[in-house]
Amino acid sequence: MGNVFCTCVDQSSIQVIEQFGKYRRMAQPGFNCVCCCIGEAVAGGMSLRIQQIDCRCETKTKDNVFVEVNVSVQYQIQKENLYDAFYKLTDTRAQIMAYVFDEVRAQVPKISLDEVFLAKEEIALAIKAELTKSMSGFGYQIIQTLITDIEPAAKVKTAMNEINAAQRLRLAAYEQSEGEKIRVVKAAEADAEAKYLAGQGIARQRQAIMAGLKESVQSFQTDVTEVGSKDVLTLMLLTQYFDAIKEIGTTGKSTTVFVPNNPGAVADMASQIRAGILEGNAANINRR
Repeated sequence: MGNVFCTCVDQSSIQVIEQFGKYRRMAQPGFNCVCCCIGEAVAGGMSLRIQQIDCRCETKTKDNVFVEVNVSVQYQIQKENLYDAFYKLTDTRAQIMAYVFDEVRAQVPKISLDEVFLAKEEIALAIKAELTKSMSGFGYQIIQTLITDIEPAAKVKTAMNEINAAQRLRLAAYEQSEGEKIRVVKAAEADAEAKYLAGQGIARQRQAIMAGLKESVQSFQTDVTEVGSKDVLTLMLLTQYFDAIKEIGTTGKSTTVFVPNNPGAVADMASQIRAGILEGNAANINRR
């Protein structure tokens, strides 16, 4: 019994048994006996689980920008090629990383920095295809290849952020100017509509005033036959004048109004109003 010892292999693992330095057999998960008397010994072990390697590769793009590309490679030992996986490679992780660096530095320099971010899937597929072709002969299966991050130099990243910010500010300024333009146009349209409606109101007001004056003159002449239409019109104008003075005096924003108070002021006001009306009519006739 002193020439025999026991070894326990974990689940999803394998151990290689050699005899006098030559491959003898694979120890499967569980309890295994190793006969030292016949030269058997445990040469090493391997995990059959899916493993991952994270690679950080620095390279240059087509537009001469240095970037760091982070690549994660998930791989697994093929159960039917355990012998090749153990004996053909000394450092599996270093071999996989070398292939990743080679493929990244072959793919990224062909495209610009902006295209690198868009072509992540294509680069990952190219890396996986190259690793599958190279590592299958060593007993390894490539499960998945992922590009987890693309990081340009700090100054380049800052410049890209500033360019993006400038574009957004320009777009915001354009939208703001368009909004201001719409506001000004709508205000002008509203002002024009208000003036149009105010003009219509003034025209209707003047028509109503003229109709009222005409009716008042006719009614006054009917009741008082000794007074002519000219005198009635003068009386009506004076009435309108004093109504206007009263309105000015009752408003809160009025300050001071000078009104003549001599006995002949009323006649002078009537003469001035009549002269203003006649001059206005004459000017309209000359324009026509």
